[in-house]
Amino acid sequence: MSVPFILALTVLCLALSAVATGRVLVWLRQRQILDHPNSRSSHDRPTPRGGGLAVVPVVVLCWTVLAVLGLVPLGTLAAVVAASALAILSWRDDQSNLPVSVRLVAQFAAVLVGLFSLPGSGPVFQGLLPPVLDFFATALLWVWFVNLFNFMDGIDGITASETVTIGLGVALIALFAEDFESGAVPLGLSIAAAALGFLAWNWHPAKLFLGDVGSIPLGFLLGWLLLGLATTGSWAPALILPLYYLTDATLTLAIRLARRRRVWEAHREHFYQHAVQHGSSHAEVVLRIAGINLALVLLALMATDWPFLAVALAASAVAGLLVWLLRRPEGTAAQG
Repeated sequence: MSVPFILALTVLCLALSAVATGRVLVWLRQRQILDHPNSRSSHDRPTPRGGGLAVVPVVVLCWTVLAVLGLVPLGTLAAVVAASALAILSWRDDQSNLPVSVRLVAQFAAVLVGLFSLPGSGPVFQGLLPPVLDFFATALLWVWFVNLFNFMDGIDGITASETVTIGLGVALIALFAEDFESGAVPLGLSIAAAALGFLAWNWHPAKLFLGDVGSIPLGFLLGWLLLGLATTGSWAPALILPLYYLTDATLTLAIRLARRRRVWEAHREHFYQHAVQHGSSHAEVVLRIAGINLALVLLALMATDWPFLAVALAASAVAGLLVWLLRRPEGTAAQG
């Protein structure tokens, strides 16, 4: 592994993402491609939507360069192609609201391509399921992760910061395990760097949003990295790194199902959205979540030696965060 080259490429990803986001912002403003506030949104002014048009091409370019140069497995190109196809479809969805069925079919097709290009050869569920069931359960899990990553992109900076911490966490896990065959180190660092470049524009008050064109393919690529960890035996780190997003989105979905609400409709019922409605700023909420995510990165590293203890501690940390997000400060009424 060429450390100087990978570090240089990581810095380049960050710079390209920051510059490209600024250019895309101007383009979106000129064409009035705006996300207008409504009763289910967490912003109060029209804001350009489509920042993924900057971030995703940078990640695609960096991952392609790494694959062509032989620094990561050639199968990475399959994930890149699938993510690019999802980005194109998601941009169309940002403009015209495609049917849910069309989006799901495309996501399952992308996931099937991605499953045959995972860097590891082991089962994702660590042998607890027969091979065929492991394959289909992994496909369902990945599609769910892609969608929850999109659902959770509801306040300034949240998904960009989540991408930074997951990408960094994947890279550190591979580095400490001396796993240089899977390519997780440069791939994780590059996607984290691209998200960080975008975060400079997306921090509260956000100048633009990712849109589905950003959150869908980023969720897909992060899912590919996390499942790659699982197929190499690092199931606990793969579970711990995205645990807050997994928990918030899954519990919110379960609550909406119990209340017989349409789960695919936009809403403001996620735990982090309750915190904003109770008076916390976007920045305060995201900083608190980022702090827990950094703790999850450390616990993911701990999980390489003590997986069950690390998972238990991670679950406790996330539970504490959810309690904080649901709290209602004294004398503060919910907004909206």
